[in-house]
Amino acid sequence: MKRLFVAIKIIPDEQFLSVYYSLKREMVLDKLKWVEPQNFHLTLKFLGNTATDKIPAITKALNDVAKIHQNFSFALDKTGLFGSRYRPRVLWFGSDPVSESLIALGEDVLNGLDQAGFQRDSQNFVPHLTIARIKQVVRKEAFQKTVLKHQNDFIQQVSVDSFYLFESILKPQGPEYKIIRTFKLA
Repeated sequence: MKRLFVAIKIIPDEQFLSVYYSLKREMVLDKLKWVEPQNFHLTLKFLGNTATDKIPAITKALNDVAKIHQNFSFALDKTGLFGSRYRPRVLWFGSDPVSESLIALGEDVLNGLDQAGFQRDSQNFVPHLTIARIKQVVRKEAFQKTVLKHQNDFIQQVSVDSFYLFESILKPQGPEYKIIRTFKLA
């Protein structure tokens, strides 16, 4: 068994890291588990624990998807939260408006994997890049003000020419992501 997910790898540029480290400094009193910069990615589908004999079917489905999509780019220009205002769970970067090409790729990945036996999630595809998991907000008002301050920051223009099948290896110091397969767009 391997813990698998499909994602677009994000290589942070200087602007991205500037916003990321600014948020980290401003939220230093709160308890957040920050994603390490080498692990930044935008998940298209989390597969979870998967038997290795399923990898060929996954690969075929993802190859088929890659063949019908052209290279594209999108802007990361939004900072937001998942969870309630009173109990936020995830701090993320995303796009507003969301790129049609990104939505189409995400939907095709979900549909292709569904046909290969990996059931679609019940919620809609919401493209985002998790930058931190929120354990505890110590100063709720200051935390909300910080998120609002960075809500519309331009973070990075992302060029997409491929996506990946990753294995997530959980370790005490944090997850390690290993690329199993690269899928180049047409």
